[in-house]
Amino acid sequence: MMSLMHRDDARYDAQGPLALTSGLARATDRLGNAVLAIGAVVLVLSVVGLMRLKVENSFIDYFSKDTEIYKGMTLFDEKLGGTLSMDVVVNLPESAAVDDGFDDGFDDGFDDDFGDGDGDASQDANDAYWFTGDKMDEIKRIHDYLDSNPQTGKVLSFGSIIHLAEQLNGNAPVDSFVWALLYSRIPETLKESVLTPFVSIADNQVRFNVRVIESDRNLNRNALINGIAQGLQDEFGYSPEQVHVTGILVLYNNVLQSLYQSQILTLGVVLFAIMIMFLFLFRSVKVAVLCIIPNIIAALGVLGLMGWLGIPLDIMTITIAAIAVGIGVDNTIHYMHRFKHEFHRLGNYRETMYFCHDSIARAMYFTTMTVVAGFSILVLSNFIPTIIFGLLTSIAMMVALLGALTLLPQLLIAFRPLGPESHSGEVS
Repeated sequence: MMSLMHRDDARYDAQGPLALTSGLARATDRLGNAVLAIGAVVLVLSVVGLMRLKVENSFIDYFSKDTEIYKGMTLFDEKLGGTLSMDVVVNLPESAAVDDGFDDGFDDGFDDDFGDGDGDASQDANDAYWFTGDKMDEIKRIHDYLDSNPQTGKVLSFGSIIHLAEQLNGNAPVDSFVWALLYSRIPETLKESVLTPFVSIADNQVRFNVRVIESDRNLNRNALINGIAQGLQDEFGYSPEQVHVTGILVLYNNVLQSLYQSQILTLGVVLFAIMIMFLFLFRSVKVAVLCIIPNIIAALGVLGLMGWLGIPLDIMTITIAAIAVGIGVDNTIHYMHRFKHEFHRLGNYRETMYFCHDSIARAMYFTTMTVVAGFSILVLSNFIPTIIFGLLTSIAMMVALLGALTLLPQLLIAFRPLGPESHSGEVS
């Protein structure tokens, strides 16, 4: 039945909100190549903004200041030494494990106790010789170096025990013999609490648990992590293989950095793949290139806007560019498919543009606005990344729609990829 009905090829007389698409057609026709110049300026500004974009994952900034989570994390930073932590593991140099003369001048049977008995006692004797004065000084210096960083909070390590022992010793250094004696006399349960978590005698390693002040506005987690690793190499002469920074903070940072790198690299590959799809769909290299341009501007535009506004990329916002490309491609395919079909009938680029804006563009408009309305619901959230995600995604989709209804038709009019016009096609 539907196939027997006559199709009305006349342009619609839009009123109210529906006049927007017709208005965009008139604006594009009136501005002409100025639309291309505006698109070029937007592209340049987007690239500059993209260079200003930073990757950051500040958990405390995910919540407004009047929430209990924000107040609790601030309390942890101010009173309890920080929130998220990272571990700095250092392989001490083998040269530090020198003979400290335990066997010389001490005829008190202490060394004989280490050497007699079963294998466990012999192992304890060997472990006791690990606690040399040079190593204790090195551990204390590293502890103080990490604790002196204004962006770090509480530092937990064996260095804290060294400081406590020196205070009990009248603020004087504790010699190697006393350390060995203490190690051989403390019970195993105490060793497991204060020694084992921070010292690995068999691997000649020491561990420093560093908590970070999340509420510090100048905190750059990636710079802090790299700065600590590089600082230990520069200040103490360690090689990169001797310093390892790990922990939950490093995990979050590395995930975000890898997502950023993969997102930027993948975005180029995806745009190229979409252009290949356009090539097969429209069977024209020229059409494929013109169709991909508005999508590139839409994807880079939202990332550039984030750079100019100082909004960092995080787990939520890093997906916005991909969404913008997906929505933009959908609009581009709809518009270009209809434009190509109607051009063969009308034979004039401008007349075809007006017809498409009065037909398929309305469906594109309603589809995009419906999705925008859905994402806009996210602004009611108390979780700030969700609010930013909803707003930026809505902006990205509207930019993609605007590009499909202004830049794309002007590119088609300017470069005429479908061939010459068959008649003048006066537009009323």
